Amino acid sequence: MNLVSAGSKMIGDSPAMLDARSEFLGAGHYAPVRDALVAAVVASGDTPRRVVEAGCGTGYYLEGVLAGPAAGSAALAMDISPHAVARAVRGARALPNGPGGTVDGLVADIWRPLPLRDASAELLFTVFAPRNLPEFHRALTAQGRLIVVVPSVRHIWQLRESGQALDIPAEKAERLTAEAAPLFDQTSRAGVEYDIVLSPTDAAKLVGMGPSSHHAGQSAGDAEPVDIAVTVSVDVLTFTAR
Repeated sequence: MNLVSAGSKMIGDSPAMLDARSEFLGAGHYAPVRDALVAAVVASGDTPRRVVEAGCGTGYYLEGVLAGPAAGSAALAMDISPHAVARAVRGARALPNGPGGTVDGLVADIWRPLPLRDASAELLFTVFAPRNLPEFHRALTAQGRLIVVVPSVRHIWQLRESGQALDIPAEKAERLTAEAAPLFDQTSRAGVEYDIVLSPTDAAKLVGMGPSSHHAGQSAGDAEPVDIAVTVSVDVLTFTAR
């Protein structure tokens, strides 16, 4: 279902960006990030039966959740990009053992009122994606969990230092916690940091799979044609509704 108005100025991921992301994630570079998300779902308690990913992208993280702690759950993949939603739904439905429950897709602008019923989700999560906290709060059940993955200031600093990627604000996790405080209590926070060695091709995919592809100054093609060590650094935050 597509609920984005024809006049919307929001830009969703293009097929080229999704191709870059799918190839990069498929190589396992962000597997520890997905593992940390799955661990947060497990730690949050009971198996969620209704799951929403806001800003689903290729569905890489949704697949991890549905293959593990939320196996058999009904899931909704939501993104402003119709190409992303189609990929996410297709990937989740093609899991080796099947998703177990229904997997639906919704093309929607996360910054607008969400087309979700009140208290309709037991788990809502977002990874490197926009966060509409009032709407997330409305859509979650009283015992529901919100899990958010945000980059730290050290995330891919090597690429940002060379002008290939956008800057990341300092203390992003702390700002999120403060912003969420009127509606949510933070129940846990886990940091994940490790280094990966990327070929010039993979570095270009990393830059090309996100918003930096629209804004970066020096292109990945202009970088030195040598492998580069890149730091992956994120925070995984779990919240419950007040």
